[in-house]
Amino acid sequence: MSEVIGFIGLGIMGFPMVKNLLEKGILAEAGARLLVYDVRDEPVALLAAAGAEPASLQDIAANCDIIFTMLPSDAVSEQVIIGESGLAPRIRAGGLVVDMSSVTPACSIKCSKGLAAYGAAHLDAPVSGGEPGAIGGTLAIMVGGEQGSFDRALPYMEKMGASVKLVGKSGEGSLCKLANQVIVNLNIAAMSEAFVFLCKGGGDPQAVYEAIRRGSAGSAVLEEKIHKILSRDFSPGGKMSINYKDIGNVMATAKEHDVPMPLTAQLYEIMRSMKAQGGPDEDHSSIVRHYERLSGFEMKATPQ
Repeated sequence: MSEVIGFIGLGIMGFPMVKNLLEKGILAEAGARLLVYDVRDEPVALLAAAGAEPASLQDIAANCDIIFTMLPSDAVSEQVIIGESGLAPRIRAGGLVVDMSSVTPACSIKCSKGLAAYGAAHLDAPVSGGEPGAIGGTLAIMVGGEQGSFDRALPYMEKMGASVKLVGKSGEGSLCKLANQVIVNLNIAAMSEAFVFLCKGGGDPQAVYEAIRRGSAGSAVLEEKIHKILSRDFSPGGKMSINYKDIGNVMATAKEHDVPMPLTAQLYEIMRSMKAQGGPDEDHSSIVRHYERLSGFEMKATPQ
């Protein structure tokens, strides 16, 4: 009997991830079918035209061997995975749910325990790389859970990401993602502060970028985000609203474990301020606007 795969959540990340599953041959290799669900009809219809099968949550729970989810928050993940109308009460024995959402470790552990009560397994497998990584299949995927479950899902995750790593037990994939978000977003903030300082002082940002990119100040974040900042292109690769949510999850988890996070706390307030002033759907590189407002100076777009 062929394996049946499910995917729930076809938004800015989930949709291109499913396209990679459809286009990279893994389904044919595994002799697998792919069932998809979203609250919106349009992405389901587009993926159905590409070879996926539309299905309800209940059908996915009852028929799928492995179910991937990409959902917006702890509350939605819990509702879909272990809620009364969700997957757990209907899931087949031996089923596996791979939650690729960015949620708290506490949420991941709760979902894992809830599924275990029905004889099913769980992986928390959040991703880093934003929309470009989802489209290109180059995501970094950080996984928490059991080795056997990881091995089952790995062939599919490898079609969605360039790096797939089991980092520990249940909840530790989500913990890794939160640490990742601290590093990425504080890096953007530091870069923004530095380049506003530079430009208001009369420096040439393109020349300085070329001078520092191969040194200790160089980073993947610099390479990805400086061009968006200098061209004033804040179309989302990683939405401010999503990163604000993730940093909020960092602060909640830090409070739970009594870990001081002074720089991250300041970043969270910066992002809260920006959210209040609009722009939640902009890329998180728009953090630069905060430093521009403080300095009364706006960086000019570089010629394209």
